[in-house]
Amino acid sequence: MGRGSPIPPMLRRKIVEQYQKGVFQRKIAKSLKLSSSTVHNIIQRFRESGTISVRKGQGRKTILDARDLPALRRHCITYRNATVMEITTWAQEYFQKTLSVNTIHCAIRRCRLKLYRSKKKPYLNMIQKRRRFLWAKAHLKWTVAKWKTVLWSDGSKFEVLFGKLGRHVIRTKEDKDNPRCYQPSVQKPASLMVWGCMIACGMGSLHIWKGTINAERYIQVHMLPSRRRLFQGRPCILQHDNARSHTALITTSWLRRRRIRVLKWPGCSPDLSPIENIWRIIKRKMRQRRPKTVEQLEACIRQEWDNIPIPKLEQLVSSVPRRLQIVIKKKRRCYTVVNMALSQLF
Repeated sequence: MGRGSPIPPMLRRKIVEQYQKGVFQRKIAKSLKLSSSTVHNIIQRFRESGTISVRKGQGRKTILDARDLPALRRHCITYRNATVMEITTWAQEYFQKTLSVNTIHCAIRRCRLKLYRSKKKPYLNMIQKRRRFLWAKAHLKWTVAKWKTVLWSDGSKFEVLFGKLGRHVIRTKEDKDNPRCYQPSVQKPASLMVWGCMIACGMGSLHIWKGTINAERYIQVHMLPSRRRLFQGRPCILQHDNARSHTALITTSWLRRRRIRVLKWPGCSPDLSPIENIWRIIKRKMRQRRPKTVEQLEACIRQEWDNIPIPKLEQLVSSVPRRLQIVIKKKRRCYTVVNMALSQLF
């Protein structure tokens, strides 16, 4: 038990039961990993009152009571990116009380809030948000069977990782200059460019090369063999993002000559493509396996690409309608907030 934390009723009941059986107080404290004074106080209270419940008003009073927590919660939700020090400064001025950072930490937890690392998402301006909303609304009626006819394709970059696992190190304040506590970084690590495609029932071919990709390379490594193998002559729709190599005149004319239907894609929308989850899975495996050379990195990528299970692919493709609903829901919520603000002004 931490210092100052209350003893649970079940633990107090065990102390009283062992005391009634004739067990010494020191032995009870040692078996339950409590201090002797804590065990003595609980037994003394049981002798005097015959109960194990804590008396009302016992213990140290909190600086911020239940009436102060709603205001603190509203401020934390309004300013989600504020530091604990900034919240502490605001709370001292607002509540007119002497508050420490630890007190605010505890109060934030009492508000059922917690500090998390921010999730990284692509920046979207108002035009891109509207295009995403209109695209999601236009494709919302597509069934899962329709989405299974889409050939999802994308490229990603993999780098050779250096150093130990994790971003944190356990050390003292004086060990900041200890070489064992450093996180090595490389200015330009060796990397590979990877391109692949997938559908709900299988993985397509995987192409790996060094350097960047242009329109000529993109045409050379395109998905025609994968398309024939996965769809076996059935019609399909190609999905790729709006990269320069995808929207180049050479690429669009090449796709038009082969009568390949392309799915119109909104900009800055990697969260709508299920193949992005495949890249995330493979990169997590690379952090676990830690390949040391480019050759090992390529072998690991190919191995993990072939090990993606079919049920995982079906689950990712089936989640596309739910992703569209989330986009529409967020856009409507934004419209509601704007309308409420305008109604308050006028």
